[in-house]
Amino acid sequence: MSDLQDRLRALPSGSLSGLRRGIEKESLRAQPSGALALTPHPAALGSALTHPHITTDFSESQVELVTRVHLSIEACLEELTQIHQATYRAMRDMGDEMLWVSSMPCDLPTDETIPLGRYGNSNVGRAKSVYRMGLGHRYGRRMQTISGIHYNWSLPGVSDEQYFGLIRNFRRHSFLLLYLFGASPAVGASFVAGRQHELQTLAGQTLYMPHGTSLRMGRLGYQSDAQATLAVSYNSLERYGASLQDALTRPYAPYAAVGIHNPGGEYNQLATSLLQIENEFYGTIRPKRVIFPGERPLHALRERGVEYVEVRLMDLNPFVPIGITAETVRFLDVFLLHCLLTPSPPDTADEIAALGRNQHRTAGHGRQPGLTLERGSEQGTLVDWGLQLVDECRPLAAALDAAHGGELYQAALVAAHELLADASLTPSARVLNAMAHDFDNSFQRFTQAQSRQTQAQLLARPVTPEMAAHFREMAQASVAEQQRIEAGDTMPFEIYRQQYLSPQRLGL
Repeated sequence: MSDLQDRLRALPSGSLSGLRRGIEKESLRAQPSGALALTPHPAALGSALTHPHITTDFSESQVELVTRVHLSIEACLEELTQIHQATYRAMRDMGDEMLWVSSMPCDLPTDETIPLGRYGNSNVGRAKSVYRMGLGHRYGRRMQTISGIHYNWSLPGVSDEQYFGLIRNFRRHSFLLLYLFGASPAVGASFVAGRQHELQTLAGQTLYMPHGTSLRMGRLGYQSDAQATLAVSYNSLERYGASLQDALTRPYAPYAAVGIHNPGGEYNQLATSLLQIENEFYGTIRPKRVIFPGERPLHALRERGVEYVEVRLMDLNPFVPIGITAETVRFLDVFLLHCLLTPSPPDTADEIAALGRNQHRTAGHGRQPGLTLERGSEQGTLVDWGLQLVDECRPLAAALDAAHGGELYQAALVAAHELLADASLTPSARVLNAMAHDFDNSFQRFTQAQSRQTQAQLLARPVTPEMAAHFREMAQASVAEQQRIEAGDTMPFEIYRQQYLSPQRLGL
């Protein structure tokens, strides 16, 4: 512990008060019946291509809400709340549609009926849609309808080497986040129609894992047999870049068989490589940097280094209107600081494989009493390991409280300790309990009710005329910006595609 406190004291003065975070939250638009909404992205929300805070993810029916970067947790969550309010007000004209509050999707139509995100006629807009077409061909569209929260985090003065050390430790210890915050132990049967799975039938059209925490992060979630062959190294920016460069440039036979075009000449995908673009790589955490227009993310990283990390494994909390609580954010801050400041040996192929097994074991069975995980050459219980990590975080929470005032970071650790001591208090257990108690074990009915309640709460929250005007002006400006981009395009799309995907654009 003294080593950790020494590293804490070695941080530059003011680092902890300069901690910055932003949130990206995905949610499906659902009809009052609980079926996927097949309507276009609401026009009142502006352009999904250019709006700074309201866009779409894979599907036209999948809203993505993005905050600015904030020093204050409260300000970040307040902005996220206001973006929700603006979104719900625009959706009122869409037949009482609501945002689906669970990470696992609502009742889905046939795979090919799930609408891909549409971003207009510009080259960059077309590329975004073709990329999504490729995802559908590669993984199926249903898998892409899973939603979650991405937490972007940075600390002043952190080097590339330190960020990669953080990432390696995060991957080692992320089982704890799945246990504490996983909230997707059940799913509707339409999600797995025609697929092999290990889920059990709970009742009717509801499938589940009895001790599951996060089906989203398990074998049925964002997983890919093709990407499982990709041994990405997090030992340095150079090694990470080389791993991705190979996956982005080397043809992959099954995707080459799909082809760039279909027989009618329409685009099937952007590329035939293992990854079409960098965003296709499914990691639980990513090194990131804000990119310039048209710049490749890998080039930005290689050119200017890591700016922040993106945590990608957080489920939506269906009991909370905006999907995440301030207490959860505080725990993430402490956890990430622990990952940054504790020793982080290089990863190996064997360790990477073991971490994948730990992830699947926790996602599918995390609340099982006595569940063990792999710790190097030994096995240890999830609860004991989790309690050890929480205890190690205590001086960090105290330091964050000292920097920000109050004792709320330490309270977040107390809450985590309680969840480790009693698995019935975890969000995943609470979901199953609520389903059993009030909804005849129906995932669909439970999430419909929570979604309607959330809709009512957010629509009832006051909106000032200034806030309404602010979002109205942003929507109008985004439409004008999309039109400007479209008017400025002169290059044929195929030339644009080839140039954008050129290996030279990845930087070295």
